[in-house]
Amino acid sequence: MFFEGAEKKAEIQTDLKQISLLNDLPDSFWKTLVSCCKAQVLSTISNPQCKAFLLSESSLFVWDDRLLILTCGETQLVNSIEYFIQQVGTKKIKQLTYQRKNEYFAHAQPSCFGDDMKQLSPYIKGCAYRFGELDGHHNYLFHYENDFTALPDDKTYEFLAYQISETASELLTSSNISAEKIREFLSIDSLLPDYVIDDFVFKPYGYSLNAIKEDRYLTIHVTPQAGSSYISFESNIDLIVVAPLFIDILKPLSFDILSFNEHEFSQKTLPFKEANYVSKSLVEKTLPNGYHVNFANFILPQLQFTQPTQLSVEGENHAL
Repeated sequence: MFFEGAEKKAEIQTDLKQISLLNDLPDSFWKTLVSCCKAQVLSTISNPQCKAFLLSESSLFVWDDRLLILTCGETQLVNSIEYFIQQVGTKKIKQLTYQRKNEYFAHAQPSCFGDDMKQLSPYIKGCAYRFGELDGHHNYLFHYENDFTALPDDKTYEFLAYQISETASELLTSSNISAEKIREFLSIDSLLPDYVIDDFVFKPYGYSLNAIKEDRYLTIHVTPQAGSSYISFESNIDLIVVAPLFIDILKPLSFDILSFNEHEFSQKTLPFKEANYVSKSLVEKTLPNGYHVNFANFILPQLQFTQPTQLSVEGENHAL
């Protein structure tokens, strides 16, 4: 069974003097916003600083002055962004960033990054970049071009693991696996002892987790199927520091790290090279909106031959 795990991501920052996203917009607004991209809200957790929605395809986080939404599969996140702009108005938006990662089967998506930019162009103008090589792992990134400047301590991290080990894939695709077992496997409860956690195991495969504490968050999304395995971690806590633990658990053949405003990126990623991973892409840029962005793709060189993957020629198959 194939599922496109790679997420589309949007972060929108708003003017708190004009609107409080937590207090001025009801849950019905967020459910409608999510439905615009053909996803649904499964459950919600909250504290005074943050509300986290677990979705049928990834997650939505809302704070007073910003929102973060990630959606996977064949969702059209750009429709949700358009809905937000139409309902709230551009004058209340301080900054907007939109990302799309390289997908396993991009041809199966209802739109591409360029299509999404054309859809947003009547509302906002901005700059677009590609971080990483076109024929390898990469991230497309668009941001609203205005007079906004990001605060230096506004940091976020993404750790994306591809082609996890056979052992990890077999455990995560085992029948009737529980959320508790997956959290134990990933060491989540020990890493986040004081966080409120909301998670869900999908059938037949897949797992999502939201965790919040005050204004801090972590979200994890697991697509464990062998052949297209992908596990994403997104947070405003330092994932580069804890990445060696996840690498040891998952043993991926490759992984990406993307950070915003982490100025010690090169020094912090040195341990990955010591673990025999090779950096295939290293991209760095300070954007006009003040965000300092680093992107790195690490691969584990293969030392022996493997067998080819046999494909089905019957019926519909994204892989053909």
